[in-house]
Amino acid sequence: MKILWTDGSASPNPGPGGFAVMENGKPVRLGAENPSTNIRMEGLAMIAAIEYAGDEGCEIHSDSEFWINVLTKWAPGWEANGWKKKTGPIQNLDIVQKLYSLFKEYPVELVWIRGHAGTEENELADEWANKARKGETL
Repeated sequence: MKILWTDGSASPNPGPGGFAVMENGKPVRLGAENPSTNIRMEGLAMIAAIEYAGDEGCEIHSDSEFWINVLTKWAPGWEANGWKKKTGPIQNLDIVQKLYSLFKEYPVELVWIRGHAGTEENELADEWANKARKGETL
């Protein structure tokens, strides 16, 4: 199982966005979207991580409590209700549906970590997400 670290960035938010997937201190996937938001970039980073790991599976370390909650708490109910929620439309439904489908298909473990708390791998993921936002590619 691959150990991966993900992060996303948009600055301003919304504005140009970038994401990074890190493995062993090195970027293995970078992406960008303009315009975008921090939330979209965090979700796209998780998609890229799961696609990168494939059947081998992955343990994703993320500071996005939002996306971890989407996958583990909210998406099962949204899917059961025809991708609707009581309070209105689901934001970023394109990412929610693709990410949840991958989450169900492949072996994935999610580990929440506090962002910007000095965890080296998280800081590197943030640094590379910002580089991706500014146009850096692999």
